[in-house]
Amino acid sequence: MGAQMASDAVRIPSHRHQTPPQGPSTLLSRAFRSPPVKFQLIDQVLESTPEKVVAIKNVTSAEEYLADHFPSFPVLPGVFMLEAMIQAARTLLEQQGHPRMMLGEVRALRYGTFVRPGESLRVEVALQKQLEGAFVFKGQGVRLRQDDDAEPATAVSGRFTMRALMP
Repeated sequence: MGAQMASDAVRIPSHRHQTPPQGPSTLLSRAFRSPPVKFQLIDQVLESTPEKVVAIKNVTSAEEYLADHFPSFPVLPGVFMLEAMIQAARTLLEQQGHPRMMLGEVRALRYGTFVRPGESLRVEVALQKQLEGAFVFKGQGVRLRQDDDAEPATAVSGRFTMRALMP
């Protein structure tokens, strides 16, 4: 009877109830099903046509990420400049009935001048061509200063492709 109790105490778990292994494709498919993170960089759309969107991102010292980018010289991160252009392109695509679009490719991305607190980034994106399931844009962001009559300086420019989000 003692031997019987010892065998009852040792149980080997069944593999039937374990979750299947999760590889990169499983994790990616779950990521596409989760609700998108809302991180709005566009403060105002100034102009919107079927071919082009012009929008503004005002940079203020109250923005949390500026504390780390960079502590003694805060500037709008370059990836946020790109994201502002992407969000402007999404605005255009949503107006045309394409609500679930994601970034597919970036080409010829160039950064110019810094955009600091108290300044604005004016982004203009233009639809260059439409391919099957994809839209190619050309974008430019220029720095605007409140008290400066000088020609706006280019902060970011490039081409990028937006693609339909997989279901």
